[in-house]
Amino acid sequence: MKRGFLEKIIERIGLVQPGDVQNYLVEIAREKGFLETIFNTILEGVIVTDPNGRVIYLNRAACGFFGIEAATSLGKGLGQVVRGLDWQFVAGSGEVVSRDMEVFYPQNRLLNFYIVALRDEESGNEISGHAIILRDITQNRKDTEETIDSERFSALTLLAAGVAHEIGNPLNSLDIHLQLMQRRAAKLPLKSRGPLEESIGIARHEVARLDHIITQFLRAIRPQPLQLKLENLNAIVEESIAFLKVEIQDRDILVEPELDLSLGPIEVDRDQIKQAFYNLIRNAFQAMKTGGILRICTGADETHQFISFADTGGGIDPQNISRIFEPYFTTKNGGSGLGLLIVRRIVRAHGGEVILESSQGKGLTITIRLPRADRRVRFLGQGEKPA
Repeated sequence: MKRGFLEKIIERIGLVQPGDVQNYLVEIAREKGFLETIFNTILEGVIVTDPNGRVIYLNRAACGFFGIEAATSLGKGLGQVVRGLDWQFVAGSGEVVSRDMEVFYPQNRLLNFYIVALRDEESGNEISGHAIILRDITQNRKDTEETIDSERFSALTLLAAGVAHEIGNPLNSLDIHLQLMQRRAAKLPLKSRGPLEESIGIARHEVARLDHIITQFLRAIRPQPLQLKLENLNAIVEESIAFLKVEIQDRDILVEPELDLSLGPIEVDRDQIKQAFYNLIRNAFQAMKTGGILRICTGADETHQFISFADTGGGIDPQNISRIFEPYFTTKNGGSGLGLLIVRRIVRAHGGEVILESSQGKGLTITIRLPRADRRVRFLGQGEKPA
């Protein structure tokens, strides 16, 4: 029912028969109920205010976005209802305003909103209120970030492969010439042969070590097909701790495993998951320097098994938390900036997720969540086709 029609009825209310007035009111109520149903069904949030920014309507989605109640919000200023939103700033221009915002309660999400001034044509286009439309863009932003990360990782892989190739060729050449020197040294008198053979042996050992490092590096960053088998995460954690026992003793670090003995087997690639654990444990060691406590906990819920690594280091600056998975980004002297990137790549290949919780000055907790075998999903790499 158009607004002009309602105004004409109001102007001539005295001339309208009582029965007709009742029929009009019933129809208006029905139409209002119909519109309410529509606005409460849509996923976008809708808030309508008067010219002074007081809320005169909001739908169910808007209430859900901000954790508010419609009954207690009506008549209040928008700045009171949505705390932190500067009404004068966003509506002061009188034009269409589009912005993004981050909401922390009742759920952390990203919203895009735009504000449109409602103008009354019959009163000289004066602003009679504002309409605010809100859209949840959390998943879109997450998808965009994952696409960017995938592209970065692809570029990193190509770069690493090229560098490894350029380093590998000179190493092979060095090893060949060292073998020739070793053969010639064997023909020398025994007295002068010993020191020379020892030096050549050391050089060949170091060449082999560098070649092994390059091979391991390429295996780490190149997506490897998962060799899934039923494994016990507690056993993998214990093996990882045992493997790093010497480093633990050298750094005087106390490792406290808190393992859920009720954990059942889960389908994982044992070697790749172990590599992820190594990286996380070593990261914790480096964050704590010498001394400190590393708590490693395992557990499960209805859909996932999880492993958390909580250190007592310095944590991460809030400004850097969003960059922690970027290639080559590191806050440690001599760090490569690849450790957490590799961890996330391995966990995503298993259909899992990596969660960071940092308290600056108190420590960092990194949790790996892996889906149970009966709820398996798998992230696809860039350009990878489904199985």
